[in-house]
Amino acid sequence: MRVGAFAYPWDVVGDPQAPDRLAALGVHQVTLAAAYHSTRALTPRHPRHRIVTARHSAVLYPPDPGRWAGRALRPYTQDWVADPDPFGTAARALTAAGLEVHSWVVLAHNSRLGADHPSSVVRNAYGDRYPWAPCIARPEVRDYLVRLAAEAAVRPGARGVELESCGWYGLAHLHGHDKLAGVGLGGAAEYLMSVCCCPVCRAGYAALGLPGGEVAAAVRRALEPVWAGAAPPDGGGRAGEWAAVEDLLGAGPAGAVRAWRERVADELQRAVVHAVRDAAAHASVDGFRVLLHADPAPHRCGPNAGVDPVGVLAHADGVVVPCTGGEGARAAALGPFVRRPAGTTLAANLTIVGGMGGSPATLAADAAHAAALGADELRLYHAGLAGAADLEAVRGALRALNRSAGGRAQGSGAASVPLS
Repeated sequence: MRVGAFAYPWDVVGDPQAPDRLAALGVHQVTLAAAYHSTRALTPRHPRHRIVTARHSAVLYPPDPGRWAGRALRPYTQDWVADPDPFGTAARALTAAGLEVHSWVVLAHNSRLGADHPSSVVRNAYGDRYPWAPCIARPEVRDYLVRLAAEAAVRPGARGVELESCGWYGLAHLHGHDKLAGVGLGGAAEYLMSVCCCPVCRAGYAALGLPGGEVAAAVRRALEPVWAGAAPPDGGGRAGEWAAVEDLLGAGPAGAVRAWRERVADELQRAVVHAVRDAAAHASVDGFRVLLHADPAPHRCGPNAGVDPVGVLAHADGVVVPCTGGEGARAAALGPFVRRPAGTTLAANLTIVGGMGGSPATLAADAAHAAALGADELRLYHAGLAGAADLEAVRGALRALNRSAGGRAQGSGAASVPLS
């Protein structure tokens, strides 16, 4: 089973031991951030720093001025890594250690873009703007995301890309000093709070037979009992969430809203994949793989964008699916993809940082369970953030998996490199 681990360029740049340390885990590839959102990240092994604060969304390479000339929406550059091309520097070092590099590109999640261009973002039924969530129905946003994907994905040294947030973003957001827990929402109400009611989306709903403001009004009516203290309606799980949405809005309006949002997301995903493949062909990179971080429920939004589990693999080479949690959660996430086309990838994404809800101690069993459900690859989140004990557990688990498969993972020859 092919195994990849996520990493940031700042985990590698300035740390000569980082590439061999990653190779020592027994992974085949590193999925390296090329365009990423704001974050505060621990670097527990770096010789020069312990905390990196990425203050805003940015590309981690020098963007092409010609691609963005005259465009209001354009990527931001970074200044928290002392290198003009952090992705390129890290990619070269990782490749020299025998690791295959794939770019990691975050698309429709950008708080600074939304703050600078407030008309470009999701607007909920109450008129509140979500600056972290560009509205992917807007033509200027779609153009920006397609251009960004093509540029950030096909960086020198990259053999493929994994696209995060390639779809709708909504209410859920790991925001600093969050104060949203006062009223429990549940999946259905959270979805309703994520439905965009900007002018472009209102026009889209109207074209499907819903009057201009009816969606916003219906959402407000449906949520009023929740604000008044009623338990949020939620049938549990993906199917139960959608059934609750239909109960709240009515099957007809809910279906029209979903049809609009699914069409917009599908068009974006197809355009992004096409642009990335064109860029790879122009750069003469053969076999460049394009994977989407995805959830098999089309109504869900966030970093793992909701997709049609059959339709998405008509244009993408595969999906990366969040699988942290128990066996039931893993089965629900992977099961809908079991009938995927031959030659496509189903990668199970497992968190390996104990302090972030991961379970590195059970990685071998969790990976075996994911494989039994049809996963043919693993992704490990996140090799740069994990502590020494977590990484040691990962290395042991991957050795056990290799022994059980009767093989030896590529890149595991540097086992003498310390993990601490």
